[in-house]
Formats: sequence, structure tokens, C-alpha cells
Amino acid sequence: MTAPVFVVERMPTGGEFVLDGPEGRHAVSVKRLQPGEAVVLTDGLGHWAEGVVRAAEGKDRLIVAVESLHEEPEPTPRITVVQALPKGDRGELAVETMTETGVDAIVPWQAARCITQWKGDRGAKALTKWRSTAREAGKQSRRVRFPEVTEAMTTKQVAALLAGADFAGVLHEDRDHDSTPLATAELPATGTIVLVVGPEGGVSPQELAAFAEAGARPYRLGRSVLRTSTAGTAATALLLGRTGRWG
Repeated sequence: MTAPVFVVERMPTGGEFVLDGPEGRHAVSVKRLQPGEAVVLTDGLGHWAEGVVRAAEGKDRLIVAVESLHEEPEPTPRITVVQALPKGDRGELAVETMTETGVDAIVPWQAARCITQWKGDRGAKALTKWRSTAREAGKQSRRVRFPEVTEAMTTKQVAALLAGADFAGVLHEDRDHDSTPLATAELPATGTIVLVVGPEGGVSPQELAAFAEAGARPYRLGRSVLRTSTAGTAATALLLGRTGRWG
């Protein structure tokens, strides 16, 4: 079992470190960590420290003896999934499983056929939930570099993102469309991969045209049609395996 991960605002520089606040409370009152147990402290940006619990104080203070400091390099190729907004809480499910799988960035997309609309306070709250989900899933899966969850993008903004990628694709389930299996696509060894996952109603012809103009071709995962909340996870796993990041 790998050591549990806790998020800190500032990385320790050595010696003793006091983990307090919500993370300290979780470590002391929920995980009930004891002296001698190993922990990992991270800022979620690739910096992390290995430590050993020295003592627990009260309900929310963990004293950690820092043993070593590390930095995880940025992964390459960087994998970004543009996720059309799913219905209900399936957006958080998509973020959670993509994070656990190893995606590097998630872009919420307000596609034409999305039932869910992110507007005003509702959109801000939804984005906060997605970011919180990525953070918690990153901790749970023992990551030290959490995925970036960007502001929601329009189709025009997504097209610009695709135009700058080293590999750009759109998952499209239309059997009659000229799509290529993602499993056989030629992928870059470095740089950026951006993949669009459409909504339950599919990517509209106008969106497909805009993405094609930006250099994104349509791809398919297999014979079955996955829900929008699971397609990104399946695609991420496939890309991680094919690029050697799951070596």
C-alpha cells in the first residue's frame, strides 16, 4: 500500500512540518495516522515530499518529519480531454475517473447539444465541483501532479486549442462517418494531444466542421458507443498505453 497523499499550500523545505487545517483533520481524525507511518505531502503541481508521522496533536495537527523532497517532471505527451457537459452529476464522475486514469487537463465544453448549461452562479459552482473532484481524485489515486480543470470553453475556443495541438481528434460515434480507430492513429511521442468528447446527443455537423478546419479528425474507440461520462476515461487509458506513459 502506497503512502496516503495530503495537499499543502506551501511545500516543506525539510525538518519538521505541521499538517493542519482540513488536511490535518483528515489525517488525524479520519485516517487516524500513527507515529512511524509514511505520508506524502504535495502541492498538486508535481512537487512532493516523503515523510514519517512523528506525532498527532488534538484533532487536526499532524507533525511530520520530512525525509526527502522530489519533483515529478511534466509528462509527455500531455493529454487534454475536452469534455462536453454531461447531465446531472455525471460530469463529476467523468472528472473523477479521468483523473484516476491519468489525464493531464480537462476542458469543460458547452457543446450545442448539451442539455446542461453552465450560466452565472450555477456555472461557477459546477466548475468548483469539477476542480474539487479532480483534487480529491488526485489524492485518492496517489498523484502528485493533479489535472488542470480550465474555465469552460466555447466551440470557437476549443477549435483554437485543437489548432495548437500536436495531435487533435474528436471522438465521434457515427458509423457512417469517415472515422479512424483511435487505436491505430499515429500519435506524437512528445508535445500535446487534445481529444474532444461530445455530449450525449453527439457532436453537431457545424462543430465537426469547425474542428476539422482546426485540424482535428474524427476517431472512434470501438464498436460500442460509450456514454460521454466514460468515453474520455477509456480514451485516456488507450492514449496512455499507446504513448508509453503506461510503460
